[in-house]
Amino acid sequence: MKTKYSYVKSEIKSKIMQGYFQPHEKVGSENELLQEYGVSRHTIRKAVDELVNEGWIYKKQGAGTFCADRTAEEPVRSNRKNIAVITTYFSDYIFPSIIRGAEKVFRDNGYQVTVFSTNNDHEEEKKCLEAVLSQQFDGLMIEPTKSALPNPNINYYLNIERMGIPYVMINAYYEELEPVHFVMDDVEGGRLQTKHLLELGHEKIIGLFKNDDIQGTKRMQGFIKAHREHGTAMSPQNIVTYTTETRDTVPVEELRRKLKDASNRPTALVCYNDQLALRLMDVVREMKLSVPRDISIVGFDNSYLSTASEIKLTTVAHPQEKLGADAAQTVLDMVENTGTVDKKKQVESVVFESALVKRHSASERRAAEVKR
Repeated sequence: MKTKYSYVKSEIKSKIMQGYFQPHEKVGSENELLQEYGVSRHTIRKAVDELVNEGWIYKKQGAGTFCADRTAEEPVRSNRKNIAVITTYFSDYIFPSIIRGAEKVFRDNGYQVTVFSTNNDHEEEKKCLEAVLSQQFDGLMIEPTKSALPNPNINYYLNIERMGIPYVMINAYYEELEPVHFVMDDVEGGRLQTKHLLELGHEKIIGLFKNDDIQGTKRMQGFIKAHREHGTAMSPQNIVTYTTETRDTVPVEELRRKLKDASNRPTALVCYNDQLALRLMDVVREMKLSVPRDISIVGFDNSYLSTASEIKLTTVAHPQEKLGADAAQTVLDMVENTGTVDKKKQVESVVFESALVKRHSASERRAAEVKR
């Protein structure tokens, strides 16, 4: 539990990092801060003194406290050669490969790398951004958090831009910021997944998509697009959506329910990623069915998981290390071109083409299914 003075300190510091106070703008007099936070004069003084000592604010006798200009420390930052990488996760799935590609580029160019993880949670993202702004970094590589939802931390990014710290976004991006970004063509990827199954004769295809990340909504868009192009009717009940918080429950429960209905059982699944595809393979087996004889499954990302199971997974390729390396090189180019965010207008974003990797988890719809 925070003490009163640490709460006041963190609130003032957070407002500075979000850009509510510009350099040399008044933060408040002692009496104004007393009224705003409803704490003792001693508490206010202790919080203010620590913020002064840490370089966040400065005092003017008889006038109050003012926001310090931390951008004045730019020459110090440029000599430190530090880069921050913020990802949703870093210890599993495809994230180690992306980070490995980025770290190699940064370290080959003499930069130290600090990696932060948001766990795809906006409050954790806020903590990561505050940690980044409390330190001094030359540039940032960021994977957005819950990119399909309104983001409460946009002010932090605007302040990063105001401070002239260059950044790129990977895997997704916040559209309102229009940042330089390195992403997959997720719409085309979802279309290719679905098109493959339709061409194999499947009609009852269930699409399972994570809808709090923009990748999921775009892959769902591709799923719908493929059905339209193929002229195959699609029931709204054939789309299952879930969130970060429900990813371990909703897809599994929904698939079990649908597989129990033998008269209307799906014959194929389009999965948001390979992790989900392998989990649903287990569900199919639990129901005494087999892949691909009874149910065809297509994943996304071509992760190490796609070849880790007995049935090798048909999936969509993801550049992984290359995406990380290319994004890292662009961050360095922006840093070395004076490090101003205006330079982003001269830097091209990259959308990696999607390609289907065919293996053994999808097969032609059986004749018995066609007659059913």
